[in-house]
Amino acid sequence: MQKVIHPAEKRGFVDFGWLKSHHSFSFGHWYNPERMGVGALRVINDDWVEGGHGFDTHPHRDMEIVSIPLSGALIHKDSMGHEFILDARKGDVQRMSAGTGVTHSEYNASADQRTNFLQIWVIPRESGLSPSYEQKSFERTSYLDQQRLILSPDGRDNSLKIHQDAYFTLIASSDQVEQSYRLFEAGHLLYAFVLDGSVIIDQTELGTKDALVLAPDASVPFTMSKSSRMLLIEVPA
Repeated sequence: MQKVIHPAEKRGFVDFGWLKSHHSFSFGHWYNPERMGVGALRVINDDWVEGGHGFDTHPHRDMEIVSIPLSGALIHKDSMGHEFILDARKGDVQRMSAGTGVTHSEYNASADQRTNFLQIWVIPRESGLSPSYEQKSFERTSYLDQQRLILSPDGRDNSLKIHQDAYFTLIASSDQVEQSYRLFEAGHLLYAFVLDGSVIIDQTELGTKDALVLAPDASVPFTMSKSSRMLLIEVPA
């Protein structure tokens, strides 16, 4: 099985005062020719936004944008008329398809507490789609000691629908958990990102915010330590 480790400390880092961001792949002010994404997965930014601050209204097009709050909450507004709060305590996850063009803003919902969220970009299977937005809550109990599909190309199992043959899965552990992840589609790549705690996946130990790129034949064994959490992103190569 081919694999590449992406240690947390090797990610790109930018500090704008109100925003501190770790980049898994080349983005904005940080460029690494060896980190240009994995298959259709183009961006994973681990953003920390200070209270009372956020991203002013800005445009996107032809990109699937997924936001996953890890702590705190965000206020989302967009040109489609949506205005929602994404709350980490509720397990909120957002998917916005930029398509032919959309503008939006994301602000910390708190005036004095930092919020941490993952901003993930996936290249869609086709350009020129109509912009759309979807948000759902996935409470921790729904993926405790089990694998919970949160995004899929057809919205199966009450997941969010993404316009790519991509699958996002959350797993959390109450105690040590030994399982295996089976690919939804042959030939796909898998990006394992540890949100909290520690995980051994395909005999490789990962800590918080470490990641591993895998090209599995069909399935991948993993062991999670107590109180750990992991995001698995399966994408076309």
